[in-house]
Amino acid sequence: MKKIGYTTGVFDLFHIGHLNILKRARLECDYLIVGITTDELAFSVKKKNPVIPFQERMEIIEAIKFVDEVVPQTTYDKFEAWNNLKFDRMFVGDDWKGTDEWIKIEKIFSKKNVEIIYFPYTTHTSSSKLREVLAKI
Repeated sequence: MKKIGYTTGVFDLFHIGHLNILKRARLECDYLIVGITTDELAFSVKKKNPVIPFQERMEIIEAIKFVDEVVPQTTYDKFEAWNNLKFDRMFVGDDWKGTDEWIKIEKIFSKKNVEIIYFPYTTHTSSSKLREVLAKI
């Protein structure tokens, strides 16, 4: 049976941490769907727009060989995404592991036989750190 995987992100200022997540996720499934956070959704949480516009971020991720399908992420509701995509595994940064929100998500998804797989967060590289460096130039 084909395992469908799903992960999401803003993927702004694409860097090695992003690539590692996608590469690793693809090793854990047969078909990888990536949700790209829209500019509006990113702004609603971070109160700043991504540096790279949404359509360009979609194109960058679509060009990566580990990715089979790219979809817009217009809401943070993981269950709405599951209803639309019917994935078997969801890949998340381990900085979310053990949080109240993700404990609840795990419980609900376990009833749907969806496995949540946590990957180590790349601490030495992040879009936020890259943004800080660029601001100083």
